[in-house]
Formats: sequence, structure tokens, C-alpha cells
Amino acid sequence: MKVKEIMDSGELLGDDIIMEMVADRLSEPDARARGFILDGCPRTIHQAEILATLMQPGDIDITIDIEVATGQVMRRLASRRVCIDCGANYSVSTPPLISWTCDVCGGEVVQRKDDTEDAIRRRLELYERQTSPLIKWYENRGQLAKVNGSGSPDAVLRRIIRAIEDRRSHRGGRR
Repeated sequence: MKVKEIMDSGELLGDDIIMEMVADRLSEPDARARGFILDGCPRTIHQAEILATLMQPGDIDITIDIEVATGQVMRRLASRRVCIDCGANYSVSTPPLISWTCDVCGGEVVQRKDDTEDAIRRRLELYERQTSPLIKWYENRGQLAKVNGSGSPDAVLRRIIRAIEDRRSHRGGRR
């Protein structure tokens, strides 16, 4: 409930809450055995330092910065819609087949409270202040790949996969 309240207001979650959830998940056997992808974490240098400590004696393989123009981010998030029951994603341009009723489960499809223009603007301001320095931090550690986030989701996914494969091939296939 605390996480939902913070997110609904357009704020980013605090480092302690985020990293406690991450530490819990990364302590599970499958995360260490098969690897993992973190989406939107770490967001601050402090979180990255905690993550590096959690990963010892190893480290993460790659951090991907998906570069998207601010206007495009605003348009994408403001048009996003989600099923309140199963979480399926839609947008204003790709709605469910029948009147904002989820194609997957029949639930109601709505705009998330944190996808209003004001909440998005606030998140982008926080991003510039808190997260932007993290890009340089990972770049200095040799762990950053920049990916063009323009285009279709499939095109962006292909670029992300290519960046991961390039990193793996340069590190001798390490997983």
C-alpha cells in the first residue's frame, strides 16, 4: 500500500524501499542461477552502490540506457492504459477490441494514476535530478550500453538484445 501511494502521487520510491525489494528478489536461487533483468532500478548512484554490494563477489554485466526524447516519453506514457485486473497494457492508439474491456481477462482498462501529464512531468524532473548522473557512473565503470528507444517496441527490443549479445561476445560469453 505504501508503494502504491507513493507511485500514485508521481513520486519515485525511496532507495531503502526499492533496494529491500531488490535484495529480497535477488536472494532467490533462480535469480543467481539464471540471471535477472532489473527494469527501472537502480535509479540513483546510491542504489547502484547497494546493488554492487549485493552482487559481490561478482557484478552486473550490463546497464542499458534506452534513449527517448522527452516529448516522446510524455506522449507514450500519457496514452498508456492498463487492465486493472491482469495488468495487460494498451494505449489510446492500440485500445482493446471492445470498449476499454481487456482482451485478455475482460477487466476494465484505465489510465494509471501515475500516467497523468502532471505525474509524468514530476517523474521526468526527478529523473533528471536523481537518475541522469547514474548514466555517467555506469559509463565510467564500463557497464553502460546506450540504445535508441525510438520506434516500435519490437524494434527497440531487437536493439536491446543486440546490445546484450554484443556485451556477452566481448566478455567471452559470460552469463
